[in-house]
Amino acid sequence: MPIRIVQGHKHTLEASHINVVIDVIRAFTVAHYAFRRGLRGIVLAGTVDEAFLLKKRNPAFLLAGEIRGLPIPGFELDNSPARLQTFDFEGKYMIQKTTNGVAATLNALHAEHVFVTGFTNARTTAEFIKRNLWKYDDLTIHLIASHPTGDDDLACAQYISGILEGANPISAERTIKRIRGSEAAQKFYDREQPEFLKEDISCCVQELPSDFVMKVRVVGGAPIIEKVPTGDGGI
Repeated sequence: MPIRIVQGHKHTLEASHINVVIDVIRAFTVAHYAFRRGLRGIVLAGTVDEAFLLKKRNPAFLLAGEIRGLPIPGFELDNSPARLQTFDFEGKYMIQKTTNGVAATLNALHAEHVFVTGFTNARTTAEFIKRNLWKYDDLTIHLIASHPTGDDDLACAQYISGILEGANPISAERTIKRIRGSEAAQKFYDREQPEFLKEDISCCVQELPSDFVMKVRVVGGAPIIEKVPTGDGGI
């Protein structure tokens, strides 16, 4: 089973059977927590203007995201998993625009199956793929570490690869250590940058058992992340 790890969000990929887009700090950690709190779906927006246009067409949808890690004026939510812990997402939809994860996903749609994850749902995602989709040896998988240089997403990609291949897998503890020590994480520990919460990193490195994975489906030309139950082998 050829597994290729790709770094960055501006890639041009050949067609594959499965693409897994990884954004640990913080887009798809936010997505995972929001789904756990009742969110129904996430519409992906490539630009702020596109996000506002989607909001105009769907006023009940929540705007969430960041530019250079900072909140976007006019958005209800930023990109902080810690800040959304008390937010009620039950039955709601979200429009998400982020620098790395969303951009990488929009460049990774040319696959039979497209999943997104942070570290929190990485094991669940890898085990779901291995159990339900690994049907033949020439299956091609891209693991896309969406941060162009960050070790956080790369560590998570290597963690997923180890679970899929079952040979010398990297431990969760080692992966967490690399995420915490990554360049992308350092501003969250900087007291001179209070807009970045250290609690976000704590959220990002929790391995949370889930009964779903996050899969991208294109509906009417719009890429939407949806929950797929882990027991649903017929996706």
